[in-house]
Amino acid sequence: MLHSANPSTSAPSTKLIFAPTGGSNDPGHATQYKLGALEKEHLDPSPTAQFHKWFQEATAAQVYQPETVTLATASLPDGKPSARMVFMKELDDRGFVIYSNWETSRKSKDVASNPQAALTFWWREVERQVRVEGQVERLTDEESQVYYDTRIRGSRIGAWASPQSQVLESREELVTRVEEVEKRFEGKDKIPVPPFWGGIRVIPEVVEFWQGRESRLHDRFRYTKVTEGWKVERLSP
Repeated sequence: MLHSANPSTSAPSTKLIFAPTGGSNDPGHATQYKLGALEKEHLDPSPTAQFHKWFQEATAAQVYQPETVTLATASLPDGKPSARMVFMKELDDRGFVIYSNWETSRKSKDVASNPQAALTFWWREVERQVRVEGQVERLTDEESQVYYDTRIRGSRIGAWASPQSQVLESREELVTRVEEVEKRFEGKDKIPVPPFWGGIRVIPEVVEFWQGRESRLHDRFRYTKVTEGWKVERLSP
């Protein structure tokens, strides 16, 4: 249940931001989305195939880092959510893969208690959004090593050196950790993936494709996993 302030006891708020127009050329009115439309017959029966199509179109339209995605998780039993921007690094017919620290980070603790996650992609240049919800599974070290080997050396060292999300007394403390790991792997090109670091796959159960339209009357289609495959429904904007 949402809780609202009691007008009899709460002082009026001072609005620091009110009704921003998002760069609209029409003062006082928000930007209108006019670049496209979406119909059910345009959609692939598979949401991962449809995502791949849209991702290719976003890349062709020079969307800045289209792999950028908000990853949202929530801990149990308190149910408190948390979200952060990450990169999707792989897509296959099973789902969407994210790499990170899975021992000390906030998201690792959320996933340990509640193996569910949500993803949101926003591609401004094509006025499109994709939302994904589903179960989370951890990749094997062998699977994670394949991607880990593609990272620059500094990023591989950094994965070992940083106890992600833990308190640091200073930047120098982090630099010292990096130097220690550098010494550990000095002269070695092959660095093993840390046991606490790797990939998770978000296995989609619900996927929504959103195409911006004028007057906020957007086109929205939701894929829902069912026994025989996927059910596709148009949603009210």
